[in-house]
Amino acid sequence: MLAPDFPLHTSRLLLRPYTPADLDFLHQLESNPELLRYVSWLPRDIEQVRASLAEKTQQTSLRHDGDDLTLLMLLATTGERVGDVQLTWASTEHRQGEIGFITHPDHTGRGYATEAAHLMLRLGFDDLGLHRISASLDARNTASARVAQRLGMTQEAHLHENTFRKGEWTDEAIYAVLADQWRGPHQA
Repeated sequence: MLAPDFPLHTSRLLLRPYTPADLDFLHQLESNPELLRYVSWLPRDIEQVRASLAEKTQQTSLRHDGDDLTLLMLLATTGERVGDVQLTWASTEHRQGEIGFITHPDHTGRGYATEAAHLMLRLGFDDLGLHRISASLDARNTASARVAQRLGMTQEAHLHENTFRKGEWTDEAIYAVLADQWRGPHQA
């Protein structure tokens, strides 16, 4: 089980659970067609975002297979919201997890997703005792692939046209890192 004390800190970010006050920011993320071009779902209207926020506010711990820990990323110096990061407990038996992240367009290219995801890997490996953490992404999403690589993840698979997404067949790339691999160069 993993139930962190919030907020969590990195060198530049605070990570905390979503609250109802985050509706406008989440709407900016989940209604932006360009930002969502590589995710499986279409841009959401305000009522759909309100339902998404209700789920996210409950994703504050990992207690069972399938649970998500979804945290809002904020700049430590200003409190400005920059995106979110998620760790999913995929399998207790196989000690597997999955990470995901999204960054507001005003804050991309600054390493925030990498910094927040690094913390989530630490939580998954050190606190939850996971053996392997993966990231599944649209193979065209080179920015997310670079984040995965900076985290020490390697591409394990490239699945050709395995997902029908937004009216077209798309390729999926699977990245992953094992606990022992991650602890080497990334714990220093």
